[in-house]
Amino acid sequence: GALAAKSKWEAMPVYDRQAIFLRAADLLATKYRYKLMAASMLGQGKNIWQAEIDAATETADFLRFNVKYSAEIYAQQPPFNAPGIWNRIEYRPLEGFVYAVSPFNFTAIGVNLAAAPALMGNTVLWKPSNSAVLSNYVAYDIMREAGVPDGVIQFVPGDAAAMTKQVFEHPEFASLHFTGSTHVFKNMWRQIAENIDRYKSYPRIVGETGGKNYHVVHSSANIDHAVNSTIRGAFEFQGQKCSACSRLYVPKSKWSEFRDKLVAGTESIKMGPITDPTNFMGPVINQAAYDKITGYIEAARNSSDCEIIAGGKHSDRDGYYIRPTVVLTSDPYCKLMKEEIFGPVLTVYVYDDAEFDSTLDTISKTTPYGLTGAVFAEDRMATVHASTRLLHTAGNFYINDKCTGAVVGQQPFGGSRASGTNDKPGSPSLLQRFVSPRSIKENMIPISGYMYPSNQ
Repeated sequence: GALAAKSKWEAMPVYDRQAIFLRAADLLATKYRYKLMAASMLGQGKNIWQAEIDAATETADFLRFNVKYSAEIYAQQPPFNAPGIWNRIEYRPLEGFVYAVSPFNFTAIGVNLAAAPALMGNTVLWKPSNSAVLSNYVAYDIMREAGVPDGVIQFVPGDAAAMTKQVFEHPEFASLHFTGSTHVFKNMWRQIAENIDRYKSYPRIVGETGGKNYHVVHSSANIDHAVNSTIRGAFEFQGQKCSACSRLYVPKSKWSEFRDKLVAGTESIKMGPITDPTNFMGPVINQAAYDKITGYIEAARNSSDCEIIAGGKHSDRDGYYIRPTVVLTSDPYCKLMKEEIFGPVLTVYVYDDAEFDSTLDTISKTTPYGLTGAVFAEDRMATVHASTRLLHTAGNFYINDKCTGAVVGQQPFGGSRASGTNDKPGSPSLLQRFVSPRSIKENMIPISGYMYPSNQ
């Protein structure tokens, strides 16, 4: 398997590995573009737009930009050589194999989790989400057609717990490359720690996990823009993005106007099967997700601190459909403001205009996450102040834009706190995690004795 393929793959010149993944990008962007999009639509419930920006464009961007970034890494060499000395750095792949565990919601993420370490000379076991096997397998086949040798990336769907246990007990385990829930990631980290004495090297742990992402609206904000950005950020792809907006803070002076426009926009959203291109939303991924999300909606319905002001309806009769739901709360620390829901539920807190500063502090203290966030303000001093005050609340921070939609090569993505290791896929930082540099010094001039000048 992966270990048998390792020696030949890591010995292959980097230019040839780069050529393989550039070819994969071209194949999926042209020959297989619509097949990969269709697989993402059928298997993951994406509409045409969401499939295009994920399966086609972002996947190709990851592969192409990774080639660019890998070239930059290999070009980083010592800037100085003493007389008679040649210094160089060799960027070795990790000793062992990489375990890539991917989520259902983005085909591009699955591809990058496997392809990024492979590009750097590693062999990879790819465990796809059981809810995204179709699109991930299509992508895997594309990479094989592009020239990835057998065994370099092994596509292994199946029981996650059983497979993970076996992987983490293997002495050649070298790295975890993960995207998924915070709970699962923490459990994996504990398993790795329990097996630390088994491994040849300290494993590299790279993970992007959950988020409880926010929009905070200042009194100077363009209300129409903030409303439309929030609707997109909260409800596109049914809110099933780790970056989706699920917390909203609006000043009291603007709430009446904001509420009317937010409710009207939310209620106008067209929802239905992905076969109809006019549908903005489709079903959530499965029964477990449906039950979890609707549980939060019903908790809000039964809470004295919450009021459902839009949506709130749901049915699993003909699919797992949940209407986009807006909840107004009087408690900024209520359950719906603290916990990741991963569905089309947005909770709003209205703050007094004079309490903008304390509201920023509340945003920071409410959840353990630190993935994405956005401020909407036309007052530049307000954006500067919010950006500074919210420094550690988001690894991707947006000014007058929704908190979703990071673009490879433009906004490297990832957060810290309970949202992950913030290694920034879509940047050289991620690729650095999958190499183990070796410094080489070569002397050209023989010495004639062992003593130093000070000894004489």
